[in-house]
Amino acid sequence: MALVNSKKMFEMAYKNGYAIGAFNVNNMEIVQGITEACKEENAPVILQVSKGARAYANHTYLVKLVEAAVKECPEIPIVLHLDHGPDFETCKACIDGGFTSVMIDGSHLPFEENIALTKKVVEYAHERGVTVEGELGTLAGIEDDVKVEHGAESYTKPEEVIEFVTRTGVDSLAIAIGTSHGAYKFKPEQCTRNEEGILVPPALRFDILEEVSKKLPGFPIVLHGSSSVPQDYVKMVNENGGKMPDAIGVPEEQLRKAAALSVCKINIDSDLRLAMTGTIRKFYNEHPDKFDPREYLKPARANIKEIVRHKLKNVLGCAGKADECK
Repeated sequence: MALVNSKKMFEMAYKNGYAIGAFNVNNMEIVQGITEACKEENAPVILQVSKGARAYANHTYLVKLVEAAVKECPEIPIVLHLDHGPDFETCKACIDGGFTSVMIDGSHLPFEENIALTKKVVEYAHERGVTVEGELGTLAGIEDDVKVEHGAESYTKPEEVIEFVTRTGVDSLAIAIGTSHGAYKFKPEQCTRNEEGILVPPALRFDILEEVSKKLPGFPIVLHGSSSVPQDYVKMVNENGGKMPDAIGVPEEQLRKAAALSVCKINIDSDLRLAMTGTIRKFYNEHPDKFDPREYLKPARANIKEIVRHKLKNVLGCAGKADECK
């Protein structure tokens, strides 16, 4: 099947209490690992491309990689989505260039300016059958060109969501309830430590999510910055020459709870980066004589695939849901 937009996926996800995994892609191995996992688990998927990914890999290469995945995995619906579109021009280029969904991130702007920018993108996108994600509230952390210092983030204000969605016409809304970009989602002082000395992050603001859901019944909500930062891979990185002290993510049980509510799209990027980097570092340490990229990228791709399979089955709940999302 051809690339699809997110409309049917979100309708079914909301109705049946699961979320679609939105995984960031930067190269062939990441695309392959994600889509092979989704094919085997019969799961719908959103492949996300950021401004940084387009600068790194080139728009055309990324689109063609995703088109190849569609050809190789015809059984599953795939969305090609722009993550954190910074302006109208970038969104337009992606819409015109084959993307089926875009996010316009005006969350850093004053409310009225965010509405005006988002509405402009929505009008252009909807004329071409492309769905649009907007955002209210800002997340701390770093993801490519999106950088917000801890302490400068802001939670979504539930009293603003009805006006924003009504006036812009967006198809989904990213909100800020305590998730964060990157592998350091919480400062140590925000956390407690368990008996093993492992950091335990604060709970997400489900009160905000529930209030937003009441104001927007049936409307799909998005969570950014939702990697769980698997400690096995953090340990693998650190034991093989890396230095990632106190890297910590969002507990998976909290994400599963969100997926059972109104959250229909959960963004995951850092977990895949950790799986790839940890695997490659370990390979280098164990095989210092090797230099063929295929030899270390193959196990890296396999570990990306396994972490995606885990997310589909145990966190997102969308394994086996491909057919109903077509």
